[in-house]
Amino acid sequence: MELSSKYDASQVEAKWYQAWESAGLFQALASGAPRYTITIPPPNITGSLHMGHSLCYPIQDVIGRYKRLRGFNVLIIPGQDHAGIATQSVVSKQLKQQGIQPSELGREKFVEKVWEWRKVSGDTIIEQFRSLGCAFDWSKSRFTLDEDYANAVLKVFIDWFNRGLIYRGKRVVNWDPVLQTSVSDIETERKTINGKLYHVRYPFTDGSGEVIVATTRPETMLGDVAVAVNPSDKRYDGLIGKTLRLPLIGREIPLLADPYPDPEFGTGAVKITPAHDPNDYEVGARHQLEMPVVLDDRAKVSLECKYQGMDRYEARKAIVADLEDQGFLVKVEDHQIPIIVSERSGEVVEPLLSEQWFVKQTELAGPGIEAVKAGKIKFTPERYTKVYLDWMENIRDWCISRQLWWGHRIPVYYTEDGKAYAALSLEDAQQQAGADKIVRQDEDVLDTWFSSGLWPFATQGWPDKLAQDRYPTNVLVTDRNIIYLWVARMIMMGMDFAGDIPFQDVCIHATVMTEDGRRMSKSLGTGVDPTEVIERVGADALRYTLLSQAGTNQEIRYSERRVDDARNFCNKIWNAARFILMNVDGPVSETASLEIVDKWLLSRLSITERLVREAYEAFDFQRAANSLYQFFWSEMCDWYLEVCKSRLLDPAHKQTPIWVLLKAMEAFVTMLHPIMPHITEELYQNLPLADKAEFVMIADWPEIPSHWNSPMAEQTVERWFNLVRATRALRADLELDPKKDFAKAYVVGDLAGGEEILRTQAWITELSTALPEGVRTVSTTVDGIDVHLPIEGAIDLDRIATKLTSDEAKLSDELSKLNLRLSNPQFVERAKPEIVEREQALHADLQDRLDKIKARRQLLGV
Repeated sequence: MELSSKYDASQVEAKWYQAWESAGLFQALASGAPRYTITIPPPNITGSLHMGHSLCYPIQDVIGRYKRLRGFNVLIIPGQDHAGIATQSVVSKQLKQQGIQPSELGREKFVEKVWEWRKVSGDTIIEQFRSLGCAFDWSKSRFTLDEDYANAVLKVFIDWFNRGLIYRGKRVVNWDPVLQTSVSDIETERKTINGKLYHVRYPFTDGSGEVIVATTRPETMLGDVAVAVNPSDKRYDGLIGKTLRLPLIGREIPLLADPYPDPEFGTGAVKITPAHDPNDYEVGARHQLEMPVVLDDRAKVSLECKYQGMDRYEARKAIVADLEDQGFLVKVEDHQIPIIVSERSGEVVEPLLSEQWFVKQTELAGPGIEAVKAGKIKFTPERYTKVYLDWMENIRDWCISRQLWWGHRIPVYYTEDGKAYAALSLEDAQQQAGADKIVRQDEDVLDTWFSSGLWPFATQGWPDKLAQDRYPTNVLVTDRNIIYLWVARMIMMGMDFAGDIPFQDVCIHATVMTEDGRRMSKSLGTGVDPTEVIERVGADALRYTLLSQAGTNQEIRYSERRVDDARNFCNKIWNAARFILMNVDGPVSETASLEIVDKWLLSRLSITERLVREAYEAFDFQRAANSLYQFFWSEMCDWYLEVCKSRLLDPAHKQTPIWVLLKAMEAFVTMLHPIMPHITEELYQNLPLADKAEFVMIADWPEIPSHWNSPMAEQTVERWFNLVRATRALRADLELDPKKDFAKAYVVGDLAGGEEILRTQAWITELSTALPEGVRTVSTTVDGIDVHLPIEGAIDLDRIATKLTSDEAKLSDELSKLNLRLSNPQFVERAKPEIVEREQALHADLQDRLDKIKARRQLLGV
């Protein structure tokens, strides 16, 4: 049997994905095997997948493929999220580029345009999933605006509305002045900018003094209703309860005590603007203060005053100028200001008191907290358990309304007098209203996270008939940034409506960064299109690049170099398999005549199987990939294949190593299949195995006989290999060409049968156990065995000595100069930390190189 001379991913990958799908392997089997179910996080229909998706979704595919090999009846349900604000923003930009204003189209026509875009983006995403090798059941694909799914969303809303958990009220929300809607935290980005801190004088109304307040947003002074100080702050003893005159406006406001202000920061006094700061809102609610809104939904001053109609930044300049003119401005300082920016519009978010729809979450959070504390739901890495619990135990009401056109329209209908009814339809609402005429439906849509919170059960027949054998699902694979926004809400919704936890495990995957640790972003110019990578090197290489770094760490690095290394791994696997198959002359049967090196490889295979199985079970894909790499590249190829080449060339002795290699190769491709599915399928199909499955995808996980585990064989052979490594290092110190055999070496000690391995693998023509007196040698010792290499006539000792002397002098000079610089206190104190760190690293490197030169000189006696 023979493989083609070169591995071509583009030919292999498309062929096998089509074959799996045609064979129905992506669909759950009608069998009694234990179920394993995953509902993938539905990607947003905002374009195409990015590099983060190329990690998240293959992780789920890895888990599914592994569980199939372990005998589970696997179902992975795919789908897509309508992603309200993100998708509306994309389509709005497209229309504006065509000279069309969305507002001119009207709601109905605009939504039609978004549905057209959904087809384009959705198809692109599905093709990318396929190109990544994701074995998802496409016949069960769902969309969060499908009719059945939308009905499930309506039922949840109406149920919570009728139970009093959903209400309409005023709270401070993240408001995007450009998109004209509230936005969730995940739709924003936190930044720090250079700004100003303004110190403003607030005089007491009785003329007895003043309080100095520092603010970064003087434009919101217009909405101040109080100044707060901490009750423990002794500076304000006897002053709490007095009134202050609000600068420029003249309104009287109280000086009140509240735990919120930090006495250690500045004067300890904080201006309270409840309508434009979430913390101030809480203070205002506690003290029942008025909450005047002084900026409108476009972030322009709405208060009737001289600044009315000004943009917030224009108003800031005018107010600061007036404060200075009227003697209220004490000083202005440079200050680092944290801001929140809308991800979609790029505009600074305005905290704004707005009337919105909210969900009371405190009651819903209780069962979700207990489920995690009881271990019914487990987070990996485990540290995210605390992140989840901290948020759930301090949960606040959830703003679920968005001022958009695209999404699940809030199913609330109003009569002429404003009475609200939650209903499945206008007809249903009218029936509830009786004689009162329904005149309109609420204009807002639901937060995307509301509908996606139903995902694990709404994709499986709820509310009509929930698939009880598939719910709860087994694992959720997701990003750490949406533990609050999505994971927590799925747990609350699942337990409230489906009556059980939505999943048993939560696997938090890493974030893919650039090689130098920067965020991958198309706008920053650091993004990489996974489709282009797949076209160049194949999906398996990309998958291995990312998955081989995906362990318990939460950041991994992507680079072209790593991708090329993964492609080289594919080529190595291909070439090794090709070499093995070229040595298969006919049927290969098991043999009892195993040599100790055969037992060593089978024992290493036994250990590898356990390590890989345990790693997959723990969602530690890095450990699984690295264990497989170590076994294949180092133990099987670098050692076993090299040691066995002479046996493979001998027809009388090749049967045993071929049998061992085929057993190892079968187990290796099966265990690697979840990570690199396509190349392993191609190789499995070509392996001459008896009673093999139709596809490796549905083969059995390797069952390693217990007697293959041989610590004695491992200890003996590793001793030999360690001696080979030491001898090779000795040759390298002598600058001997590894391609040329060394004429003779002397061995003192009991090799216990390892002579031929030492001779062939350390590239020595002859081994002798009798070391003559007076022969000049260099030596190494491993586990009580000495290897001596005679150097007379073998090397040019004078040339080496001259070179070592020159290198030592040069390094010593560089090290002396560097020592002077690092011992200079002024350099260490004044230089940038990264420069000092770089110089210290250089010092360590130079010292290491110098130590090695001295060791070589001592070895050679020069």
